[in-house]
Amino acid sequence: MQHKGFADMPCPIARSLERVGEWWSILILRDAFKGKTRFDQFQKSLGIAPNMLTRRLNTLVESGLLERRLYSEKPPRHEYVLTPRGHDFRPVLWALMAWGNKHFPPEGETVAVVDAATGEPADPVLVDSRSGRVLRGPEFTVANVPVAGSRKQRQGADVRGEPEVRGLRVSGGPEISGDAKVSAGPKVVGGLKIGGGAKVRVIKHKKAGTSS
Repeated sequence: MQHKGFADMPCPIARSLERVGEWWSILILRDAFKGKTRFDQFQKSLGIAPNMLTRRLNTLVESGLLERRLYSEKPPRHEYVLTPRGHDFRPVLWALMAWGNKHFPPEGETVAVVDAATGEPADPVLVDSRSGRVLRGPEFTVANVPVAGSRKQRQGADVRGEPEVRGLRVSGGPEISGDAKVSAGPKVVGGLKIGGGAKVRVIKHKKAGTSS
């Protein structure tokens, strides 16, 4: 049986893919986090056909990840800015970036998450905000639990054993929430000074066998 869409499937991964599963959508969100907001900026960066870009932007607006704002009345021109839901996608991009750098690293330079204050490369990992433990198997697994705010949960269903994923954390450092701000504020953790969160920049990637 061929699915026409994933929006009504119970799996949260499938429901998310309905909104961002097309590769152009993820790259548009990547560029939005870089500060791009206008149609011509996205088109120049991605080299995407105008009609395809229009469809992808419309989908992201309809899904609540981007907001369309009028910035010119004559002629009418719109920009596209991240919504709170869109900002919550940042940990997904950072996790995908870390996975790509680990398994498919380019030669020369690559893009990575770094400490905004020191420029030191960071190691994004998922953590449980309740315990502070890194989410990895077999210590954590996937199970069916009541949806937050559902009637079953309000009636007192016990879901205390399930982790709540709130974002990424730099190994040896503080949690980074969905908007990438350090939750505990500036402080020194794990030998690195965290003063305003993390950011993404290009770092050099040495070829195999190159002496340091």
